[in-house]
Amino acid sequence: MKQRTQAWRAGLMASISLLPAMAAFGAAQAQEVEELIVTGSRRSATVQDSPINITAVGGAEIEQQGFTDLTEALRFVPGVFTIDAGPRQGNSIVVRGLNADPSSFADGNNNGNGTVATYVGEIPLFIDLKLNDMERVEVLLGPQGTLYGAGTLGGAIRYMPTRPKFGQTGLTVRGDAYDYSAGSNPNIDVGTTFNLPIGDKFAIRGSIDWMDDRGFIDQPFVVNRIGVSNPNDLTDANVSRRKDTNTEQTLSGRLGLRWAPIEALDVNLTYYYQDQQVGGRQLSSRRLDNMPYEFGKYESAMRVLEPNRIRNELLALEITADLGFAELTSATGKSRYKTGGQRDQTDLLIGLEYSYEAFPGFTAFTREEDREETTSQELRLVSKYDSPLSWIIGGYYNRFKSKGFSKEFTPNFDVFNGGFRPDSLEYYSLSRSVQTETAGYGELSYQITPKWQITGGARYYRYELDFETAVDLPLYSSVFGGRDPYSIELDWTPDGQENKGWLFKLNTSYDLTDDLKVYATFSEGNRIGGPNGVAACPTPLPSNQIVCAQPNEVQFGPDQTTNYELGVHSQWLNKRLTLNGALYYIEYKDPQVNAATVNGQQPITVNGGAAETKGFELNVNWLATERFRLRGSYAYADAKFTEDTPNLIAFIVPPGFNSTLSYEDGEKGDRLPGSPKHQGSLFASYTQPLSNGWEMEFGYGVTAAGNVLTRTGGKGGGITLPSYDIHNAQVTLHGEQWSASLYATNLFDEFAEVSARSTPRQAQVVENADGGPVYHRSFGTGVLAPRRIGIRFTRSFGGI
Repeated sequence: MKQRTQAWRAGLMASISLLPAMAAFGAAQAQEVEELIVTGSRRSATVQDSPINITAVGGAEIEQQGFTDLTEALRFVPGVFTIDAGPRQGNSIVVRGLNADPSSFADGNNNGNGTVATYVGEIPLFIDLKLNDMERVEVLLGPQGTLYGAGTLGGAIRYMPTRPKFGQTGLTVRGDAYDYSAGSNPNIDVGTTFNLPIGDKFAIRGSIDWMDDRGFIDQPFVVNRIGVSNPNDLTDANVSRRKDTNTEQTLSGRLGLRWAPIEALDVNLTYYYQDQQVGGRQLSSRRLDNMPYEFGKYESAMRVLEPNRIRNELLALEITADLGFAELTSATGKSRYKTGGQRDQTDLLIGLEYSYEAFPGFTAFTREEDREETTSQELRLVSKYDSPLSWIIGGYYNRFKSKGFSKEFTPNFDVFNGGFRPDSLEYYSLSRSVQTETAGYGELSYQITPKWQITGGARYYRYELDFETAVDLPLYSSVFGGRDPYSIELDWTPDGQENKGWLFKLNTSYDLTDDLKVYATFSEGNRIGGPNGVAACPTPLPSNQIVCAQPNEVQFGPDQTTNYELGVHSQWLNKRLTLNGALYYIEYKDPQVNAATVNGQQPITVNGGAAETKGFELNVNWLATERFRLRGSYAYADAKFTEDTPNLIAFIVPPGFNSTLSYEDGEKGDRLPGSPKHQGSLFASYTQPLSNGWEMEFGYGVTAAGNVLTRTGGKGGGITLPSYDIHNAQVTLHGEQWSASLYATNLFDEFAEVSARSTPRQAQVVENADGGPVYHRSFGTGVLAPRRIGIRFTRSFGGI
């Protein structure tokens, strides 16, 4: 498989090198490539005219290739890698290798790994939004600290939904029915969009979609009666197989109102809603070899079901006013996020070696909930007058509130130890925080000559963070400490941080010809620090079981990137061939990395030593003839630490867990984990006209990635995941207002691993009180979906 990927990669580069010659062959029949208008620079321009690194995935491309979410679309964008391990874990977005997280496996996150900011229209909000009725997705690579602010260490991604349209009444219905090669049930994805103008100056546009994905991951050893059945006795009648546990049911919708009372004013009020109910992890335990059972590709060793619900809401008011000398934009957003679910917590508690493993019936699970509310306001003026000098000035305010709890339950562990705790509540943690960010920014551009421009930008930011945490160990205190068996005692610990500073940008570009632009950019990006949600350790530290954070573990500070980039935007053969590229070097200061507390091994974030990444990206779009089109991309990223990072990785010296816990330093030169060194994509389409105005379109795409390191360092137990290439094919029949597609994704049923949970070092076996084995099962890999074959259709009525 590795040889096949290398061969494909070589073929991709060879194809790109032959593009000019191939294009000449079909030049007589070809027209110009249609160019998308983007607004990532805060001005309307084509991608080719923008003097920055920006890529756009248009609505036509989204529909043509059947992209349903951001992960699918980003596979065709150079320099971006998504750690797609299913909705239960939450997808992480890694740009240009900027990821110092040694786990490389998110778990229900709501920040996309934090190094990339995502926007819905003009509103900053991370959401894995379904791509229904989307005009385009814009991707700005490299730090975008001046215009886009905090969180843009690696770049910014903008969902650009289709606005309500004046003068067009229409309705579209769509549907998708598909099967997985490893699944047992059919799956559907259906929806509709309408556009309704009311008069000449008001319009309504709405959409609603329902997806019911029945999954493909089996759990062979689910414990039916927790605390009664022995989870390590694989023949126990109360340990059963559950099929297709990584389900997803998602209801998503959008309602937009647009009002333009005069030509110079455009008001858009939009409500977004997305409610996901997901089942278990998209986790494979195939590599787990410490149990007397050989797991299949799509089997998970988790002992309990892990359902989760994720709900996002956003109300956005976006106003644009033409003031003559400048365009004024006001963007107001109010969002809510809520998630709640259940996790298998058995392995963490076994690993602490506090005698949990002695109980033959021991299984632990966690129920947790997190809520977030965000209020944001941005005002921006963009100059419009005809002059060599132009400017942008703006102000930004964001208030972020969060609260959550985590409850760990260990049923019947109290009885096993001769005590009584009826709710079996072993651990209870609560946290709440308020974060306020304000910023002022501006950019000044000067057209030195008609072909040469220079832009300078700056942003001053300030943020304040207040938070408090509380933790209790109710079962331990009741059974071993003599406390009331119904009591919960919480001692809130307040803390906080604040920071302020400047971010700068310098950009220049020169048009060598009308179709060849070169540019250079210096830019900075930052990310805000935050709390770890673990209460501070008492002084003196007791000798009994405790979960707490040492002073350097309570919170983590901000991190920052500095980017140096050279790029080119070019078009050839009468604009039928577009070839863009970039060469970059990024310094990464104080990277936020995952770690664990010394006491209780709770996951936390700390600041590591400096790192860097360097590489290049290529993007090509070729319209060979009126019927044949080819799009391709390639990216290389070399990301590594440039300083040592003490105590980066906790690891275990077999046999044993907590008693032999040690730490490894991240060393200078160690590679950053979580993204490939090489990745590429290629998509070809051919359209054949038929009678009666019908068309038949054939499409074939392939994406490849390789050499993903799951955890940095040597003793940390990380693995390098095999390279993979995913092939997709489709045949679409188009009518005047309808289309129908027969398609296959992952055509060759590739088993593709993209991330890892834990490491092989964790996969140990200890004994319970009866001398029976206790299997540590946390190690596994996140996988992409197996082959999917389906039929997709759309039907439009009127203008939409």
